[in-house]
Amino acid sequence: MDESVSLAQLTRRLEEVVGVLGGVPVEVERVEDNERVRRQILHLAGSCRELRALQPVGSTDQGREEQRSRLDVLGALRRGMRMRTVVHSSVLDDELKAARIRELHAAGDLHRVTDEQVQQLLVFDHAVAFLRITPVAYSPGALVIRQQSLITALIDLFELTWARAREVTEPTHRLTPREREVLALMAEGRSNGAVARALSITEAAVGKHVASLFAKLELPATQDDNRRVLAVLAYLRGAAR
Repeated sequence: MDESVSLAQLTRRLEEVVGVLGGVPVEVERVEDNERVRRQILHLAGSCRELRALQPVGSTDQGREEQRSRLDVLGALRRGMRMRTVVHSSVLDDELKAARIRELHAAGDLHRVTDEQVQQLLVFDHAVAFLRITPVAYSPGALVIRQQSLITALIDLFELTWARAREVTEPTHRLTPREREVLALMAEGRSNGAVARALSITEAAVGKHVASLFAKLELPATQDDNRRVLAVLAYLRGAAR
């Protein structure tokens, strides 16, 4: 599948198909009612064996709803469902959401993190996919897709995103996009001055980013270790996955 085709572009194409066919497309249904979408997802979660998911933002559920959602996932894992989820890195800025992701990851819902913009997508087995109608967080409705050629394309897109994403357990996920840029240039062997020139920022700003990423990667200053080398090794471990 062409890597330049984004989920948003694919969604627009699907919506065009739905419109042209007067709302009765071949195995693509537009469902506006969020509660109906939720019921369909819960039904499939009770019978399917594998779930692939892209999540641009964390859940809006709170209190009992959040607890019920978490228990639903844990129950599906106990029944043997295989789950893989790619979340946008911004989700991890919320400590509560980050803690929930780590819990689910440890339980078997494997998570990876991406800086790419992703749209909400769920693919159950090779049978049914739910794609958010519009690329806006929490927007209502979904396209329910059963067309096998489209599902195959969505799975290909998921696998591409999964392969490029970082392990959620890697400490580098705590870095800001700018800090990751600095670290990537450090991994090329560049000095702070060279990094500053490449990013068109001051060398003092680079120093602050370097100090921050050392702290986030939990690399204290010692006489025995080169923190710059250790930071680069952490980056390479994350980038290799």
